[in-house]
Amino acid sequence: MALPLPPGLTQPEVAFLAEMELVTIVPRQRLESISLLGGQTPPLRPPHRAELPLWLALLLKKQRRANIVPPPWLHPASLSEIITRESKDNPDAFSSPPPPPSRAHPTEPGRARRLAESDANLSPPFQPSCTADAPAGYLPYHWLEVAEALLAHAGDDMPVAAGEVRSLLRDLVEVRAAKMRSSTSTLESFGGGLTSLRGVGAMELAESRGFVLGVVDGVRKLGASAEATRREEEEFGGGRDVSDDESDEDMGI
Repeated sequence: MALPLPPGLTQPEVAFLAEMELVTIVPRQRLESISLLGGQTPPLRPPHRAELPLWLALLLKKQRRANIVPPPWLHPASLSEIITRESKDNPDAFSSPPPPPSRAHPTEPGRARRLAESDANLSPPFQPSCTADAPAGYLPYHWLEVAEALLAHAGDDMPVAAGEVRSLLRDLVEVRAAKMRSSTSTLESFGGGLTSLRGVGAMELAESRGFVLGVVDGVRKLGASAEATRREEEEFGGGRDVSDDESDEDMGI
């Protein structure tokens, strides 16, 4: 008999889905278009950049047929800005996700770029947010999985030493994990609730789902017990009052 699956996606499943994120590569060899389930890939013509799914970009990187361009949000300056915002400027909320392409331009912040027809109805996490055109200072939905994959297999393509990027990522993960844990403290009062999860990544949700669900279930049980005690006290208290009134009437008082 098969054991029941845990609710939601597991961490390996989240990492697998993250490999469908589009990233920017610089091909080192010519390669014709390939037919994939998601459609045709663009033909690769060095040194022109192209956007490919992460899994295919990593494969070409391992074969030394392409270099991967890290997204702007993975640069040290962007990570430092996000850490400062998360820990000091706005310690009670998570950073906002990347804005839609119509609200941001990769080179001219004051001008919005045109939306492609295929992207008109897309929103995070179903829009390109890990390419070289992604805005800096925002964390996409699969930020942790993409960052770990790029550091593990394309560390030499980073603008600085991979160790510096890993150190900043470690600090950011610790800041956001502590914020996720502290957000459950509001559940101690039955009228409280979790901090808004807007901006939380896919892997963070997968890692924290068990903890948050356990806290919510514990608070629900405590609330049910307290409510049952309150009703019992009201029921027995009301019964004693009625019996006292009836005994007074029988005695003619």
